Amino acid sequence: MRKYELICVIQPDLDEAAFNGVVEKVKGWISDSGGTVDKVDIWGRRKLAYIIKKQREGQFVLLNMTMSPAATSELERNLRFQETLLRHMLSVAVAVAA
Repeated sequence: MRKYELICVIQPDLDEAAFNGVVEKVKGWISDSGGTVDKVDIWGRRKLAYIIKKQREGQFVLLNMTMSPAATSELERNLRFQETLLRHMLSVAVAVAA
């Protein structure tokens, strides 16, 4: 098992229930693949650096999770087909020495 960070940019025009539904769906995909969600940090609505799918803003969510490296490809595939996600980025969490 390895620690990952997933940043999702979700459409800004979703209401709170739909937004929470998207986050729960992503968390479900992670747990279905045998991973665990350690922390969910909602950054809120932010202006984008450039227009994505005719949107100037997006709702940002950071998920810290633990999952096997083999399961990341299935998660990436599911994220690509989720229409309410503007962008996502999955990266290995780097441990910072104190």
